[in-house]
Amino acid sequence: MRASAIQAWFVVHKWTSLVCTLFMLLLCVTGLPLIFAHEIDHLLERSIDPPEVAQGPGPADVDAIVADAQARRPDDVVQFLVRDPDEPDLWFVRLGATATAEEPTAFYFYDARDGSFLHEYPVGEGVMNVLFRLHVDMFAGLPGTLFLGLMGLLMAAAIVSGAVLYAPYMKKLRFGTVRRSRSPRLKWLDLHNLTGIVTMVWLLAVGITGVINTLAIPIFGQWQATQLAEMAAPHMGEGPAGDPGSAARAVRAALEAAPDMRLSFMAFPGTGYSTDRHFVAMMQGTDPLTSKLLEPLLIDGRTGEILERRTLPWYVSTLLLSQPLHFGDYGGMPLKVLWALLDLMAIVVLGSGVYLWLKRRHVTFEAWLQSVQGEAPAQEEARKAA
Repeated sequence: MRASAIQAWFVVHKWTSLVCTLFMLLLCVTGLPLIFAHEIDHLLERSIDPPEVAQGPGPADVDAIVADAQARRPDDVVQFLVRDPDEPDLWFVRLGATATAEEPTAFYFYDARDGSFLHEYPVGEGVMNVLFRLHVDMFAGLPGTLFLGLMGLLMAAAIVSGAVLYAPYMKKLRFGTVRRSRSPRLKWLDLHNLTGIVTMVWLLAVGITGVINTLAIPIFGQWQATQLAEMAAPHMGEGPAGDPGSAARAVRAALEAAPDMRLSFMAFPGTGYSTDRHFVAMMQGTDPLTSKLLEPLLIDGRTGEILERRTLPWYVSTLLLSQPLHFGDYGGMPLKVLWALLDLMAIVVLGSGVYLWLKRRHVTFEAWLQSVQGEAPAQEEARKAA
């Protein structure tokens, strides 16, 4: 590769890294405990498992569960009924100040076997909530989320340019070499390059899926404005608004219509995922791949009729597949541990990058090229001689 091309990649790597590194370091530090969010919630007793019984008495009355949740917060609105993906004997009921409120006011746990109330999840409280908000939007809402997505794109550019620069770096050094006998800066440069190339594929995968996740609100907004509107349009005049019928009837209809699938969650009438008159049940498959995808069913809760059934468009499916990949949720605890180890290595990459910039903020391309070729810059040799 010509020196001019290498220099161009050097400039790209330097400035993209400079802009995004601190934000990426924030995301890696906050993302590390979020990998184990489910386990930490159990440890802190913010989430519980249903009690052990010899044999469940049978499916709970969903309408009774919804009525109990509504009675606990009569001024709020039931938005979603959720089936725990890891524990089939748990239902969650989410309530909000209004049907379309983005922030929940309460999450209630219920035993799916007998309908007994188990626990209230503390919404918006605790250190895990702070870490989650920092990771998702830095407490700045959608603008903060989109800003972090931009930083993710810059990180991808920094990774690609760093990989290109690694080729001349390796010409005179063996893979994995860390020049411990040279200056601290060269030692950290070697460590930065080594950990960077080892974690390159993982960083790109997590970075790109993170960028996709920052577009969740626009992506679902597009689905609501197009496909959901098309599903609901022929049925908007059916039945009075505010009289949705039975949630239990809607759940039964969804399970009967898709016996090879299971319910992920059901949106109540009036939310952004349903209409003013109908429930929308989001069904998921049972194998590792299809369990991450959703299929919406538009249901009349008064009659139990399935009015519409469609697959989600590709852009929504891409988002749904990227979310668990971002946090390593595909392979249970072994994959989570691997994700955590790679996250720690990424912190080393980013932290060493900050150190290198602080030590040599005005490093020239010529000085960098000498250092990667195993030669000490003239300025360093002169300083040593003095």
